[in-house]
Amino acid sequence: MHFELAFVLLFSIATAVAIVARYFKFPYTVALVVAGLTLGAVHLFEPPHLTKELLFAILLPGLIFEAAFHVEFRKFWKNKMAIHALAIPGLVASGAITALILSPAVGGFHLVEDFDLIHACVFAAVIVSTDPIAVVGLFKALGVPKRLAVLVEGESLLNDGTAVVLFTLIVAVANGAQFTLGGAAWDFIRVAGMGGLIGCGIGYGISQIIKRIDDAMVEITLTMIAAYGSFVVAEQFHYSGVIATVAAGMLCGNGVATTSMSPTTRVAVASFWEYLAFALNSVVFLLIGLEVQLGSLLASWKPVLLAYLAVLIGRAVVVYGVSGLLRFTSEKMPWRWSAVLTWSGLRGAISMVLVLGLPNDFAHRELLVNMTFGVVVLSIIVQGLTMAPLLKRLGITGLKDIYQEQYELARGRVGAIHAALVALEGMRRTRDIPADVLEQLEKDYQKKASEAENELSALKLQTNRFHEEEHQEALRRVLIVEKDSLLKSYQRGVISREAFEHLVTQLDERIAQAKDAEGHVPLDESSPALPADPVGT
Repeated sequence: MHFELAFVLLFSIATAVAIVARYFKFPYTVALVVAGLTLGAVHLFEPPHLTKELLFAILLPGLIFEAAFHVEFRKFWKNKMAIHALAIPGLVASGAITALILSPAVGGFHLVEDFDLIHACVFAAVIVSTDPIAVVGLFKALGVPKRLAVLVEGESLLNDGTAVVLFTLIVAVANGAQFTLGGAAWDFIRVAGMGGLIGCGIGYGISQIIKRIDDAMVEITLTMIAAYGSFVVAEQFHYSGVIATVAAGMLCGNGVATTSMSPTTRVAVASFWEYLAFALNSVVFLLIGLEVQLGSLLASWKPVLLAYLAVLIGRAVVVYGVSGLLRFTSEKMPWRWSAVLTWSGLRGAISMVLVLGLPNDFAHRELLVNMTFGVVVLSIIVQGLTMAPLLKRLGITGLKDIYQEQYELARGRVGAIHAALVALEGMRRTRDIPADVLEQLEKDYQKKASEAENELSALKLQTNRFHEEEHQEALRRVLIVEKDSLLKSYQRGVISREAFEHLVTQLDERIAQAKDAEGHVPLDESSPALPADPVGT
């Protein structure tokens, strides 16, 4: 079958699966994998294989850039310790624990002969990177706290690059290369660091061009260049294309998209990347299902099950360990979140591509392929299907009642209408639109604003919860303003260090009383680090 026809069939199948999944309220990505497994079992057509070239050249850069583009850097940076701990040392520790469990388990049950620690390490390096796409959409639908979603997405953005570097190092050792801890650390810093610099450079250059034009189609094309260009350039010089694309995406999404793009362009860019992510995810998860050989997989069910349990244990130990260490920092999180972070560690396409990249004569290659495919499929189906019940059981979802949904809709309408009124006032000042046209529009929007505010007031009469939420939101905002003002006054030398420390201490006491809906101090209001003495004090 021709390559083009195969892709037409893939998109047709993905569309049908999307319609059915939406109708039955079934996780879309899980449905795609199940559909792929079914089609692969009956061999209706020959699909394109999930190769490294396909993943790295077409699928991965777009998926990573879209995720990074929509991550708020401020929230990402506020969670930097947790994200980096999970994505770098946590990933290495998770791989080590997985290998240490798996190697004696496979030998102890006499499943495979000569399955040594190095083979377990190769498998661990293949499987450690997480792919939470199947649960991120569920997070949004169920109203999971934004910080928890940022932790899951942020970790996934970074650990892909870490996993690729780790896999390369371990395979080299398995093939007889020399290994030193210092050399491995330097290789990782060099590959990841240079990838990040390349991504920042390309992202900054694209941002400067976008600032000087106002053409939605051209700006969309420039973001495409940033996504795929950063990946290709970094890989060309043997650095991390994943990290490069993450850096470029965050720079474009948090810089130029919010400050230099017109509202129309922002909507066009967001719509384009939303569709592209849907299309690429559809292809990836279908190909995952189609790539699996069920007969071979079922024949290796014992090592697959052992591998799955080892991966879960390694993930749980690291997540709970990091959570425990964070209890002593401003980034502490509820223990319930640790369960979600453990269970949201699904595996995906990168693991499958890495294991398929092993040489054909690599020891136990077929077993490693089966174990990897089995863990990927089990994680997507088992964890993907049980994530929603877990979130509800732990009480982490934001779906409180029908009034909450109506309240959020009303608040959204009020905000959008007032933004439109501000835009109309700007048009009046610049005289871009005739005054008689603006007058009628303003009357229409003022009427809509009145109706929306009346609706909001009526909903607030149903319960005091909404008023309390608005009070907490307003309080958090003014506390941020106070803290920022104190910091600026100290840096300018207006107040002394002693006065700054005294006032910040008082402010921290007030912040400690500003509890969010989950009963803990919100991360955004944690105390800033004390800056260096300003010049002249």
